[in-house]
Amino acid sequence: MQYRRFGKTNLHLSVFSLGTMRYLASFENAHQIIEQALALGINHLETARGYGKSEEYLGRALKAGLSVPRTKLYITTKISATVDADTMRRCIDESLERLQLDYLDCLGIHGLNTWQHLEWVQAKNGCMQAVEEAVGDGRVRHIGFSSHGSLELIQAAIKTDFFEFVNLHYYYFFQRHALAIQLAAEKDMGIFIISPADKGGKLYTPPQTLKDLCQPYSPLELSHRFLLADNRINTLSIGPSSPDELIEPLQVADHDGDLKSAEISAFQRLENHQKFALGTDKCSQCYACLPCPENINIPEVLRLRNLAVAYDMKDYGQYRYGMFENAGHWFPGMKGDRCTECGDCLPRCPEKLDIPALLSDTHQKLSGKAGRRLWG
Repeated sequence: MQYRRFGKTNLHLSVFSLGTMRYLASFENAHQIIEQALALGINHLETARGYGKSEEYLGRALKAGLSVPRTKLYITTKISATVDADTMRRCIDESLERLQLDYLDCLGIHGLNTWQHLEWVQAKNGCMQAVEEAVGDGRVRHIGFSSHGSLELIQAAIKTDFFEFVNLHYYYFFQRHALAIQLAAEKDMGIFIISPADKGGKLYTPPQTLKDLCQPYSPLELSHRFLLADNRINTLSIGPSSPDELIEPLQVADHDGDLKSAEISAFQRLENHQKFALGTDKCSQCYACLPCPENINIPEVLRLRNLAVAYDMKDYGQYRYGMFENAGHWFPGMKGDRCTECGDCLPRCPEKLDIPALLSDTHQKLSGKAGRRLWG
């Protein structure tokens, strides 16, 4: 296991962090996963107030005693932004109680996804007053935020200079937030990548087309190497539901150098295949088509189409497409069948794509049962 400085927090975190959203089958399962992660060199455990019994299970495991002492572990929990300081004070107290801890190494504002959330953070007597009090009395040591919001919102949150770290969606198959990575790095913030195996493409169950294109690597291995080869990125989340799900991903935990020539060739092969498969229907994700009068997240819909057509990633596409209209601000936007063919987006598209036709095609390919967040 390699370790990297987590930006200005000056914590040295393992390049993989244990995410605890999926270990909820039982306390015994959670305890086994935690111990396996520690045995493999992970020193950062990340949970959230909203992850069901996750905080409680982690607290029980800490109380029972782990193979690594608390002083050599880093614990992060996340709490959503609140309108007022009193609510945040109560939430911090409750999380510390569930975790059975005197202090948190890191507290993240969870899901800073909308401009209203950012207003709450910036309000004079808002939730950050309670967070800063907790820093002042030692109950919280470092402050950051996670976001599923727009690039512009993330950049604005980074520019407040309130935060020491950021949790972001950024993967080989989703590079929209590259500018946020760069801005955070310029401000010496810790950079934590959210769910690269799952949100990054359901790469633990890849389609055969994608497996063939990535040879001699697995899609999961290649995706992790894309991230770990970037020394601005400090740690990647891994969220197992059983101890054995830690094994394959951590095979690259010591491989954090520059990309090898064979890895670069595999990425070039992926790019060339996408261009060939999509032809003139390829959406390059410039976002010029937005805003849409029907609130369709056109670039994200067409990104899912790109992946489904080019790499046969239909399972991932259906999983993510099903979240539209069902996950609120965590995955905003309407489905492609909401298009009224108003034509508003057409003159703004530099590639002259027939966007209404592509939205309809995506809906036909990816529409299935409604999705939902794993936790609520």
